[in-house]
Amino acid sequence: MGTRRKPGTGLPAPYLRRISWARPDDPRPKDYPFSLPYLDDPGWNVEFTTPVTIIMGENGSGKSTLIEAIAGLAGYDETGGGKGYRPVDHSTAIAVSGTQLAEHLRAAWLPKITAGWFFRAETFWAVARYLDDLPGGGPDFLSHSHGEGFLRVFGERCRAQGLYLMDEPESALSPAGQMDLVELLADIQETGSAQVILATHSPILMAVPGARLLQVTRLGLADIALEETRHFKLYRAFCQDPHGVIAEELRERRVEREAD
Repeated sequence: MGTRRKPGTGLPAPYLRRISWARPDDPRPKDYPFSLPYLDDPGWNVEFTTPVTIIMGENGSGKSTLIEAIAGLAGYDETGGGKGYRPVDHSTAIAVSGTQLAEHLRAAWLPKITAGWFFRAETFWAVARYLDDLPGGGPDFLSHSHGEGFLRVFGERCRAQGLYLMDEPESALSPAGQMDLVELLADIQETGSAQVILATHSPILMAVPGARLLQVTRLGLADIALEETRHFKLYRAFCQDPHGVIAEELRERRVEREAD
């Protein structure tokens, strides 16, 4: 009997090329996440054109929900991990809105490569414990700090061709750790060996060379330069005059509270 070959492709990433409404003209629920402004458009879609795509936006803009929806389309557990993983007790887990959204979406692949991983900082320890407890001895991710373990999981998993999703990984990483992640992402972007779609608030992670940076707006997702993001402008102003920026910000907040 011959050796069974693992499914794969010689084509470079991206593999997931587009997501859109499965049935644009059908009525959809009115509650969240369908109430997000950018989902009002029946022609709404997102194109993926680079191996690494970075999505930024303010809290509540829907960027994390979009990552969750893509995870659902790829067949990953909504709480993190890869296919077939059930690292979190779903009987007590909070419902993930992205899963509801995924049921209404269509994905276009070239080709369909859905091996990979969904990295969520808030559920990382549950996923790591799940892996460490596998029969025969796991990879021992829990012997590392949160950030070190996170980078180790990502570095090891992303050696294989696949689709890798990340939701605000900076919450698990120091600035130096974020630079380590940028190095990994830059290599993926350069080689096209995998596809990464990442949601972040971090200007450091937004600066991956060659990656496409998209901003979530009321009208959809739009290309934006790092230097034009509100996040970068705030960090730049802080670095130029940290004490002055903090003093002005606190003053404005006091005025707003008094006005209320």
